[in-house]
Amino acid sequence: MNLVRSYRNWRRYRDTVNELNRLSNRELTDLGISRSDIPFVAKKAI
Repeated sequence: MNLVRSYRNWRRYRDTVNELNRLSNRELTDLGISRSDIPFVAKKAI
């Protein structure tokens, strides 16, 4: 069960990072996020 949960969390993290990376700098600024914050924000999404 932990393996499945870990995989799902990893996928959610990766999908969030990919989604945020697709945004422009302007869009990220509007959200209050800088490019260097993306991994931290994605980790909180788990």
